[in-house]
Amino acid sequence: MSVPPRVFALIDCNSFYCSCERICQPELKRKPVVVLSNNDLKGANC
Repeated sequence: MSVPPRVFALIDCNSFYCSCERICQPELKRKPVVVLSNNDLKGANC
């Protein structure tokens, strides 16, 4: 039986990136905000 690949998820409990976006874009205040990655730079050094 083969072992499935591992999947990692990072959870930002302090909502740091969302908090930064709300400072830069006040219209986001009191709205749900999600920060996602689509892995376009997979394998890139960034």
